[in-house]
Amino acid sequence: MLRLAWRRSASRNSCVDPAHLLTATVLGAYSPQENSGRIFRQFRLPSSVSSPVTHLQRALYHRSAVLMSMSSGDEGPSSSPPRNTNRLAKERSPYLLQHAHNPVDWYPWGQEAFDKAKEEDKPIFLSVGYSTCHWCHVMERESFEDEEIGRILSDNFVCIKVDREERPDVDKVYMTFVQATSGGGGWPMSVWLTPDLRPFIGGTYFPPRDHGRRPGLKTVLTRIIDQWQRNRPDLESSGERIIEALKKGTAVAANPGESPPLAPDVAYRCFQQLAHSYEEEYGGFRDAPKFPTPVNLMFLMSYWSVNRSTSEGVEALQMALHTLRMMALGGIHDHVAQGFHRYSTDSSWHVPHFEKMLYDQAQLAVAYITASQVSGEQFFADVAKDILLYVSRDLSDKSGGFYSAEDADSVPASGGSEKREGAFCVWTASEVRELLPDVVESTTVSATQADIVMHHYGVKEHGNVAPEQDPHGELQGQNVLIVRYSAELTAARFGISVETVNELLASARAKMAEARVSRPRPHLDTKMLASWNGLMLSAFARVGTVLGDKALLERAVQAGNFLKEHLWDAERQTIFRSCYRGDQLEVQQISPPIPGFLDDYAFIICGLLDLYEATLRTEWLQWAEELQVRQDVLFWDEQGGGYFCSDTNDSTVLLQLKEDQDGAEPSANSVSASSLLRLSHYTGRQEWLQRSQRLLAAFSDRLTRVPIALPEMVRALMAQHFTLKQIVVCGQRDAPDTSSLLTAVNSLFLPHKVLMLLDGSADSFFCQRLPVLSSMSQQGGVATAYVCQDFTCSLPVQDPEELRRQLLDGYTEMKTEGNTD
Repeated sequence: MLRLAWRRSASRNSCVDPAHLLTATVLGAYSPQENSGRIFRQFRLPSSVSSPVTHLQRALYHRSAVLMSMSSGDEGPSSSPPRNTNRLAKERSPYLLQHAHNPVDWYPWGQEAFDKAKEEDKPIFLSVGYSTCHWCHVMERESFEDEEIGRILSDNFVCIKVDREERPDVDKVYMTFVQATSGGGGWPMSVWLTPDLRPFIGGTYFPPRDHGRRPGLKTVLTRIIDQWQRNRPDLESSGERIIEALKKGTAVAANPGESPPLAPDVAYRCFQQLAHSYEEEYGGFRDAPKFPTPVNLMFLMSYWSVNRSTSEGVEALQMALHTLRMMALGGIHDHVAQGFHRYSTDSSWHVPHFEKMLYDQAQLAVAYITASQVSGEQFFADVAKDILLYVSRDLSDKSGGFYSAEDADSVPASGGSEKREGAFCVWTASEVRELLPDVVESTTVSATQADIVMHHYGVKEHGNVAPEQDPHGELQGQNVLIVRYSAELTAARFGISVETVNELLASARAKMAEARVSRPRPHLDTKMLASWNGLMLSAFARVGTVLGDKALLERAVQAGNFLKEHLWDAERQTIFRSCYRGDQLEVQQISPPIPGFLDDYAFIICGLLDLYEATLRTEWLQWAEELQVRQDVLFWDEQGGGYFCSDTNDSTVLLQLKEDQDGAEPSANSVSASSLLRLSHYTGRQEWLQRSQRLLAAFSDRLTRVPIALPEMVRALMAQHFTLKQIVVCGQRDAPDTSSLLTAVNSLFLPHKVLMLLDGSADSFFCQRLPVLSSMSQQGGVATAYVCQDFTCSLPVQDPEELRRQLLDGYTEMKTEGNTD
């Protein structure tokens, strides 16, 4: 088998020799933006599955291979008229359209390509990536625009191009193959398949031609063609054995009668594992590269909420708040145009990889607003609003949907056609001085607005990016803004008031944002994904609820309406995976649409539950109930428990996988475990409570051994353990006394609760499903709250402060007897 590819660090230059890795078939690339810190299951293919074509492996790889992890970016379209056009021109995915003019006979994933492979008896070349992937575009420019390579590919293979964000099911299957056989993976992913879609060789990025002892794509293709002709039975049988081994090795299932593990033990171990990996100076959970990991931060704040008086609880909260604070002050946070970049290439959150992803903005907005609830600090609430301002301005479609991503690379304002990392975001000292020349009055030293900004944000005359963070020299002389001093220290430095400093900095940021508008913008991926829109729906709903911000709540409702109008087929009871911005800015759909996957249903359901608690409109709860029923039909594993990632009836998906990692996005099973619990309390459907318990039991081994891999699922396990509080407010919608009670509830971080409004309607959603609630009503014509748990309700409360006290007093300490390291 082939051992392939070129490993690249998050700083995009560090090559390593991975020959020490034990690999059965392929050595793939490790992708920092998706897999950093990933806890792989210890699964090795049996020796009987390894490739019989060792002479091909020797010919291609000699002693070592090169493995490249894939940063993100995009080189943009060529300015010259296209010489070639292939069938991808009919697609709507921005990534597929980037390859529409390659001299390669590309097919999208689908039956037409599969039929061609069988009819012509050719192997398939599968290339997987996404539109903001830097090395995907490098390979496109170097290899797929090469006429000779294009001819070899088109003549000898059926070539299929896949956008991993459109088809996560396809990506997961073949990435599992690459990861299981190499211990790593990344994009672009290059895999060769038999006509029946079984992988036999795989890798990641290839240069077009040989470089020293490294094989180029042309050499790889030539030798695969030779082996397909001379050694095909061995390749096919090897592919068959690998798939069968992966089916067994990736299985996640509960044993008959198995219960979920003990929540206190699992939560304590998760805390310990996070504390062990915590970096104390700047926060975060490794040295570099550093990722935001909001799933970790949300777990830590949930852990604190039930361990407030313990040293572990205090430590958990400190870890979360310090990480969030340092990120907000760092260069990973865009201080001029808001939002957060993908990750930091250094330990101090200073120099980021400049790509911005929708799913990061959504989860970080929730993490920051939660931090504001637990700390009472306006700083964190301001950051949450800051994120949603960016999303509303730059990632929002007029239909109410949200775009997927903004690229890292763009053409420098100074000119030239070659895109550079961060060009849209960075500043030279001279640019800052020219833009902010006004002298500031009343300072103890003569200073311009530029002087104050440069001091506060660490701007240096020759740039503030260390050479080791800029291996390609793209940021020479440039500055990434990072808060180096508090407003108080900056005020003391220049002898002015803190209020004046804050006004000057705000004014400067506005001027810099306006100046940025004239710069060439990075590529915008205008694909709208159901799952990521579900995450962002939660963000607007939860931030809007905590802040009582009507504009944010209206935007949340708009997002909910978008999902229902453009990504839901009520007649077929089907969520669609994606839709697209058309040339006339209209919403377009491909034909046939891509059916939704588990994460689409799970994230939308969670978003709808959050939208209900934000608006208290039961139409959203009803739709969530409807979607959960459909999710169960499509994805539930009746034998082993838990949900498969994709529809088990799709015969083109060779592996039925259950995602067992909360990574850049939470696992859909983790989110579903919580949503099932919430829905059981909203609807009285005990089968959903039981299903949540069975799901957690299916992941019992993973939760027990490495809970750090599933912090979001640990939160669901904790919610099962503590039993959700039902907070029932009886009152007239929008009445001042009702609003006061709701504000008291929403001011607190209560991870184990559901909130309901009873407005006196006899045929309400809740009266039909939860008859016990019919006995609850306003007392004396005044809005009244009831707090219920384990079928026992407190005395009715009408005073908001008394309700707050009751909710806080109700949080009992989590017992950790029997914990071991």
